[in-house]
Amino acid sequence: MKILPALISTLFLLGSVGAVSARDVGPDEAAKLQSAGRIQSLDQLNAVALARHPGGTITDTELDEEYGKHIYQVDVTDKQGVEWDVELDAASGIVLKDHQDR
Repeated sequence: MKILPALISTLFLLGSVGAVSARDVGPDEAAKLQSAGRIQSLDQLNAVALARHPGGTITDTELDEEYGKHIYQVDVTDKQGVEWDVELDAASGIVLKDHQDR
C-alpha cells in the first residue's frame, strides 16, 4: 500500500520538473542575447516565419528558453485568416514547427 503514495508523489514531481523546463525571456535579456550573437535578431526571425506564410501578419511572439535552447514562437495569421504557430530555433533561425493553430 505504500507503493501507490510513492508513485503519485513521483509523478507529481516529474510533472513539476516539466513545468519549469521552459521559461520566458524578457525584452532586456533578448537584446543582450542578440548583442552577444547568441540569437538572431527578432526582425530576422519574424521574416523567416512570414516567409512560411506570405502575406500573413504576426499576431504574437514569445521567446523562451527550453532545455538550454532559445525558442522563438510566432503566431501568424495568413491571407485566408488561418492561424499558424511557427517555432524557430532562435540561434539558427531553423523552423522547428509550423502547424495550424486549432
